[in-house]
Amino acid sequence: MPLELDPSRIIEVDRLVGAPIDLVFTMFTEPGHIDQWWGPDGFRNETHEMDFAVGGLWRYTMHGPDGKDWPNWIRYQDITPPTRIAYQHGGEMGEPAHFEGVITLQPEGDRTRVTITLIFPSPEARDATIKFGAVEGGRQTLARLDAYVGGQRKRV
Repeated sequence: MPLELDPSRIIEVDRLVGAPIDLVFTMFTEPGHIDQWWGPDGFRNETHEMDFAVGGLWRYTMHGPDGKDWPNWIRYQDITPPTRIAYQHGGEMGEPAHFEGVITLQPEGDRTRVTITLIFPSPEARDATIKFGAVEGGRQTLARLDAYVGGQRKRV
């Protein structure tokens, strides 16, 4: 990833999550966890396969509140536990990636700052994704993570 990224190709959302970094990182690594919170409000995930390793594939379907199914794939490019996950993200298998993503985790006391950065091939691709509701969807996803990890933390 280049050091200087063109801001017109980037979407970034972040949230301070009420759990320690190791627990938050785990929420990204296992289908039993990530299926419970990944995606905007009203969406449900179904993981078909997940190989959480560099070069590994996570293939899943997001089931929308309107009944529409959204196929997705993520190919992990870099994993640095517990602070960074970089990936390519696409829709149908066989299609090129729609964007690259980087998830960073930064401890802040007993909480964790989670930042999701999406890097698009062009400003037009970014703008189309914004019109689709990606910024609000990202905020809802991180809010769902915060709520879910809070419930997990009570079990520990």
